[in-house]
Amino acid sequence: MIPNDPIEHLITLLSRLPGLGRRSARRAVLRMLMDPAERMLPLADALTAAAAAVRPCETCGNLDAHSPCAICSDRHRDRKLVCVVEGVADLWALERAHAHRGTYHVLGGLLSALGGTGPDDLSVTPLLRRIEAEHIEEVILALPATVDGATTAHYLTDRLKPTGTTVTRLAQGVPIGGALDVLDDGTLAAAFKARRPL
Repeated sequence: MIPNDPIEHLITLLSRLPGLGRRSARRAVLRMLMDPAERMLPLADALTAAAAAVRPCETCGNLDAHSPCAICSDRHRDRKLVCVVEGVADLWALERAHAHRGTYHVLGGLLSALGGTGPDDLSVTPLLRRIEAEHIEEVILALPATVDGATTAHYLTDRLKPTGTTVTRLAQGVPIGGALDVLDDGTLAAAFKARRPL
């Protein structure tokens, strides 16, 4: 490798992105270099513009060029429902699925004894303030089905209990199209616990 080689430097930077290894990054760089005016320069401009404009929403923690974000500013949203998520990626996934018509609150992580993440590291106090100020009726905990997700859900349930707000959690269990014989024991057990009448 030539010192200060701009191609290798670009490949290295791209390979650090999720889902891109060195091979995929190399292919992407080659494709951009074949037509820099059409592929590379517009991307560079978009990256510069996004880095300058995008910031966390002061209300929910979503990333947007405006604060409050487009979701928090949408008057058609049900303001009595707040869906609590671990991070912005979860918020975007729920929006992509059109699964929630209320607002959101990004925690910024999960409680983790091993990871050293405690309650003060999460956006819990702003959530409590929102519940009081906005008269939230239901908080939906859309947290991962992991040990840290369950720990965080229990902690939030305890903290939210005094507010009188209804706290619900996403159902867990058999996915649509999932065959029972390939599911793990935890998923099957969760599905049995979450069963409901037809």
